[in-house]
This record gives sequence, structure tokens and C-alpha cells, in this order.
Amino acid sequence: MESRSSLNQREDIRRPFFGEAVFLLSFITLSLIVGILVFHLDVHILLIISVVLTMLFCWRCGYNLDKQIEIMGESLKNATGAMFAFILIGMIIGVWILAGTIPALIYYGLDIVSPAFFLPAGFLVCCGITYATGTNWGAASTIGVALIGMGISLGVPLPVIAGMIISGGVFGVNLSPLSDVTILASATVGTTVSNHLKAVGKVNRLVLLLSTVAYYFMGTLYVGTETGGTGHITELQTTLSQAFNMNILVLLPIVITLAMTFAKIPSQIALFCGVVVGGLVAGFVQQNSITDIFAALNYGFTHATGHELADKLLMRGGIQSMMWTFSLAFIALCMGGLLEKAHFLQVMLERILPKIKSNVSLVFTTLCTCVLGNVTTSEVYLSMILNGSLYKGVYAERGFKPEMLSRLLSEGSMTSGMLLPWTTAGAFMTATLGVSPLVYAPYAVYVWLTPIVSVLLVGMGRTLIKQDPSEPLPDESEIAALSQPAVEVAYEPNTTDIKA
Repeated sequence: MESRSSLNQREDIRRPFFGEAVFLLSFITLSLIVGILVFHLDVHILLIISVVLTMLFCWRCGYNLDKQIEIMGESLKNATGAMFAFILIGMIIGVWILAGTIPALIYYGLDIVSPAFFLPAGFLVCCGITYATGTNWGAASTIGVALIGMGISLGVPLPVIAGMIISGGVFGVNLSPLSDVTILASATVGTTVSNHLKAVGKVNRLVLLLSTVAYYFMGTLYVGTETGGTGHITELQTTLSQAFNMNILVLLPIVITLAMTFAKIPSQIALFCGVVVGGLVAGFVQQNSITDIFAALNYGFTHATGHELADKLLMRGGIQSMMWTFSLAFIALCMGGLLEKAHFLQVMLERILPKIKSNVSLVFTTLCTCVLGNVTTSEVYLSMILNGSLYKGVYAERGFKPEMLSRLLSEGSMTSGMLLPWTTAGAFMTATLGVSPLVYAPYAVYVWLTPIVSVLLVGMGRTLIKQDPSEPLPDESEIAALSQPAVEVAYEPNTTDIKA
């Protein structure tokens, strides 16, 4: 005889009602936004409250406690690669500072970069590295950390630098043929990577130009007396050269890590090798003991130099510095798994979509629900898959090519995922760059400008990617087939690489 638990799982499960879906998603969205922005409440506790409420609604839909724990476990399993990345990045930052790698990049970078050109140059460097490697997590944790040191030394505020790094990273993953965001968006809607990239380029190249110009003018604000002159830079360089051996070998960890990434070796392996090489350099070049190296890996760099700015730049990193982020991602992924499995977002959108008539309203709604997908599931990949599956039939019925939708998935999900502190991407950037998405968001010009320009161009009748009029539109059975997920097993974010 089957147990009651088994019966509950197999017979009593139902889809949520429309009212239930609207209430739950509205509560989660408003509680997080109002709680963080207005009342400055801790995001962890807000998420736990949302998880508990989500569990109660899932219970009403027939999911018992055992089943819900199983669903949350599956969500965490899918994100194991991302969670492990938090640990690796904390280790890399700590040991690379101890090894002199990051201090050397700051030291030599200050000789060749001026405040006026720092932001546009840094933006384009991040664009290029992320485009070539397909991963903005790796770029932010390597060259991004060095750019923070250089920028602060030049008098550029940390939120501005972080926004610039994020902008370059989002451009790279949106336009790179190696990015899993590109591959997933294409697969979700059933188009080719080539067609997807052509569609993305219609908007993103224009935004790239506008962003570069914006960063140049932002950089000019920090030229002159605002930077405090050049004396403090010389003093910082002197402090760094006295505290670390600036032998060219100290650059070996970042060279090897980036070379392995360019060679398309999985990022976890590349980052782990960076940790090992950094530890060797810290021991043999900087003459640190094994105790010092292990301490830096776990607790970060803790040796004060006596120079206020140098200590501010260097005393960071380590596994323990990532635990705030790790716990945030853990809770958010549990909630996202429940919401996705119980189909709360699908139920709400299925009622709304038939009422959307114009092209502009369809595009705007698509971008908004991509944001909502990130808000509720806390994961860019899940948001892309959910929205791609929901909208495929609608876009086909209205005569759009699949790449029109895949472009919007990148422009909506990828961009907004970097601006929310409780997504895995936002939490990672918070820990890596040392500033919350809510603080760097205004300076992430490329990120928020992309969806705005996309909607404006559609409103002007531009960038619409329609089927050839001579091609027959899909019939009802084909549209129904398009509404089924195209990538049932594609959602394995960051398990083999770190690219989101």
C-alpha cells in the first residue's frame, strides 16, 4: 500500500490558481524591493520569509514537505558550480594579493592609465576579455579586482568602477559566441547561435558606443584636483614596492588563469590552477610561510602596510569573505526552485499574454517578465528558460523569427540579473567587487541602457525581426509545440563553466 506521502505527491498536486500566483509573486517582489530600498532590511531574512510563504503556497498546491525539500535540493544541485565558484574566487583574491599579483597590476597600471581614460579603457578591456572568454565571472574576479585598485588610486569611486566592470562583462557575454548565455538563449527558442548574435548586435553595438562615450565623460569628472594630485599615487606605489617583491614572476598566476580560460578550459579548473600558482608564487617569490598562505586562502590578506589607501585596497579576500554571498545564494536558489517547479510565473503570464496586442507592448512585457523571472527565481538561466518557453508560441504566431525572442531574453534576463543583489550573479559581484548592485546600478550604463534602447528602437519600427511574408505562418499545432520547453535538460548553470 502506498504511503500518504506518495499519494500527496502523485495525485493531489495541482497548478496554482491565477490569484495565488499574482499574490505570491507580488508579495516576493514588493517585499524585497521595499524592504531593501525603503526600510534597509537584511536581504537574507526577507528571502527566508519569502521562502516560507512560497512553501505554504506549494503545500496548498499539493507539494508536501519532503517533495519541497527534494525540489530545493535539485535547484541547489544545478547551481553547484556557481556555489563552488564563490569559494574559489575568495581563495584567488586572498592568495593573489599575498603573492603580489594584484599589487603589481595596480603598481604598473598606475603608470599607464589616466583618470580621463580609465573608465572607457577599462570598460573596453572588460568587453574584450569577456567576449573572448565568454565568462564575466572570471573577468570580474581577475582583471576586475585589479581595475578596482587602479581606479580607487586614481580617485574614481568604487561604485563607478564596479558599474564599469559589470557593463563590460554583460556586453561580452551577450555578444560572445562562447558564452553559455548565448548558447542557452539560442537553444531555448530554437534558433542558431549565428542568427542570435546577428539579432543581438542590432541593439548592443549601438549601446556599446553610447556607453563608451558616457564613461569617457564620467572619467573627466575625476581629472585634476578631484584625484588629489599625483603625490598619493607615488606614495602608494612606493608602499607597494616596499611591501611586495615586484618580480615579473608575480604576474604568472593571472597569466596562466587567463590563458587557460582563453583555451576554453572550464573556469573552475582555470581558477583552481590560479589558486595553486598563486600559492607557489606567494611562497617562493614573496617568501611567505605555508601558514600565511593557508590563512590568506581562508581569511584573506590581513597584513597591514600602515598606508591607509594600500590597506583599503589589499586587506580583503579569502573563503570567509564569501560566506555572506554563499548563504544568500543558497536561500535564493531554494525559493527559485520551488517557484519554477510549481509554475507560479507560467500561470500568471498565460492569463496576461493574450491581452498584449502591439509590438512595443509585447517587447516591453517580455523584458519586464525576464526581470520578474530573475526577481523570483534568483537565477538568470531559469529566467531565460521560463520566459523563452512561455513566449515562443506567441512570437511565432505574430510572425517574428525565433532570434527576435532570443535577443530579448539576453537583453532582459542577463542585464537585470546583474542589478539584483539576491540573484546568484548579483551576489557574486557583490562579494567580488565589494559593492552591492543597488549601489553600482546607476553606473552600470551599458546594463540598464540596453533594454531602454531596445524598446525605443522597436517603438520606432526598427530592429523588428519578422518572418519573410512569403513564408507560411505556423499552424495551431506547430504553435502549441513551440510552447513546450526546447531545453528540458539544458539548465545546468555553472556546473562545467562559470559564464553567467
